[in-house]
Amino acid sequence: MVRRIDDIDANILRELQADGRITNVELSRRVGISAPPCLRRVRSLEEEGFIKGYRALLDEKKLGFDLMAFAMVHLVSQAEADLTAFAERVERWPLVRDCWMLSGETDFILLCVAPDLRSFQNFVHELTGAPNVRNVKTALTLRQSKDAAIVPMESPAT
Repeated sequence: MVRRIDDIDANILRELQADGRITNVELSRRVGISAPPCLRRVRSLEEEGFIKGYRALLDEKKLGFDLMAFAMVHLVSQAEADLTAFAERVERWPLVRDCWMLSGETDFILLCVAPDLRSFQNFVHELTGAPNVRNVKTALTLRQSKDAAIVPMESPAT
């Protein structure tokens, strides 16, 4: 059973999503409680898994990854062992930034980055030759319309 979070916890999560490097003193000021209980709440949210971790968000283009694309993968078999084996293989491909297992016609969708088209084509060649892969469809991105690496903290609409 998932614990319901109160308004203070929700505010803490909202502030940490906006700025994961905020100091505890500033965080406590923004959510309206003193620093010691704020730190206890953050640690509790971490221990309970509400906060999975902290990381820097990097600009892939400034790091030389000018191409971003999606690869839709359809496997020959959807047996659990085959799905797990493919997911484990994905972990070893550095160009794959995100991977989701899907229901429906496509088994996995991969968000990939690459320095150029040739590098991405080489990756797709490797991907299509991977065990249990039936086919791969790709789509190169043209422009990103939204980049929100946050979970909405408003109450779900009913």
